[in-house]
Amino acid sequence: MGVVLSEAEWTARRDAHAARVRAWTGPHHERKARGEKHPVLDFLFSYYSHRPSRLERWHPGPGVVLEGDAARHYLRWPLYKETPEGVTLDVEAFARERRSTIGFTHRLLTATASRPPRLGCFGLHEWAMVYRADRVRHEAWPLRLGGEGTDRVVETHKIQCSHFDAFRFFTPEARPLNVVQPTREKQVLLEQPGCLHVSMDLFKWSYKLDPATPSDLMADCFELALQVRELDMRASPYDLGELGYQPIAVETAEGRAEYVRRQSAFVEAAAPLRAALIDLTETFLDAAVTAS
Repeated sequence: MGVVLSEAEWTARRDAHAARVRAWTGPHHERKARGEKHPVLDFLFSYYSHRPSRLERWHPGPGVVLEGDAARHYLRWPLYKETPEGVTLDVEAFARERRSTIGFTHRLLTATASRPPRLGCFGLHEWAMVYRADRVRHEAWPLRLGGEGTDRVVETHKIQCSHFDAFRFFTPEARPLNVVQPTREKQVLLEQPGCLHVSMDLFKWSYKLDPATPSDLMADCFELALQVRELDMRASPYDLGELGYQPIAVETAEGRAEYVRRQSAFVEAAAPLRAALIDLTETFLDAAVTAS
């Protein structure tokens, strides 16, 4: 039967989740209403497709039964069912409907977890995205070293980005400079835990399994992604000092050392979240086998 939560227990968890997440979504809504864009804090809402309202919504995850009349509210969403004990996620139905997504997520995350982290990219993907470009992605913010200085950093450092969704934003002139040529088809073969984008993408894989992902896990993935994004932009060529972000000057030996130190900390922080998502996918893979 799994874990049974009384109405008082699960509504308290629901409300705590909403309060936690609204600390991020609330300011985002306010900036949007004012027509403001924040290159760090709003990135996860623009780059990823999970809407703030869905992030605010609490889900218990598989194997949890919600008691009380209020739990019937969940029946308006697909993949929940009512049992004599209460309302719960229909694990077998989820396994059938999301079979392809579950399988791919499991393959990607287990492959990533099996590899040692590589820490030599120094965040130069953001520099390659503006290399010899007439326009930059974040036009409201100047380049710290100017256009020529930024180009010089790209030309005098080894560019080794293994993440396709970062590489696809490289300028045409920067792509041949990358030591690997990532493609979507090579994603499972190339992703490794030292990559900042791989750690950020744990949020993506958590919401790809929505509503089956426990909301505490999804919020943890979002919070990690937000912290990683801050490092990503502090190490970028942009000057975000006006927003309170001091640069990590990866064009210097000291800056590269600091970047690697922080990058290593994110490898450790991401590992248990990745393991939890792998366990979640295995729950549904096991259910699919049992059902067949």
